[in-house]
Amino acid sequence: MQGYVHSTESFGTVDGPGVRFVVFFQGCPMRCLYCHNPDTWQPAQGMVMTTEEILMQYERYKEFLKSGGITATGGEPMLQMDFLTDLFTKAKAKGIHTCLDTSGICFSPENPDACRQLAAVTDLVMLDIKHIDDEKHRRLTGQSNRNILAFAEFLAAEGVPLWIRHVVVPGWTDDAASLEALGHFIGGLKTLKALDVLPYHDMGKAKYEALGMDYPLADVPALAKEDAEAARVQIMKGLKARLLEK
Repeated sequence: MQGYVHSTESFGTVDGPGVRFVVFFQGCPMRCLYCHNPDTWQPAQGMVMTTEEILMQYERYKEFLKSGGITATGGEPMLQMDFLTDLFTKAKAKGIHTCLDTSGICFSPENPDACRQLAAVTDLVMLDIKHIDDEKHRRLTGQSNRNILAFAEFLAAEGVPLWIRHVVVPGWTDDAASLEALGHFIGGLKTLKALDVLPYHDMGKAKYEALGMDYPLADVPALAKEDAEAARVQIMKGLKARLLEK
């Protein structure tokens, strides 16, 4: 099976547990204002690869990847659902740990069968929740968060381990009420394994300039590490409150 791949990375260290072979899928329906990979947005571009070719590349480095596996990221991998599922199915048959880094935007609560097939061959999902408030999520990404939150609950029900990621953007995602509400929501996910609270950075500016694009958050300063740590405390406050409700 063929799909569109933007690029691959042989020794990823921030894309799931261990050292990983990372596949950047081409195409994404989200338009996050702080996206640092705008060159992955357009679908049906990039390299045309088969799942077998990707696994052949993995095999070249497998001796260094024993503690890791394969991570599908993007772009949005679930935009190419059949290709993604085929890759993970074949990887699992080889005993390779599979990790999906996704926004969850392609999930359809009304038609979950395709996602159920994918979940069966996925060892870990790193789900990026941009904002817990739907209206603010729309302003930040151009999309509603309803299917994303539904996807988180779906994965928990399917027993798929979850890492939640949240980028703290000054003036956009850093208010205490929203952070606590996010914590309250993820506190209800029974397969939650980790929470990554990431400080916003503007290192994507150069890429936007190279592509002849205006950077939407040009006036937003990078977030200090201690502010990200303070935001994590707020999220954990909401999470602990949810756990006390049980």
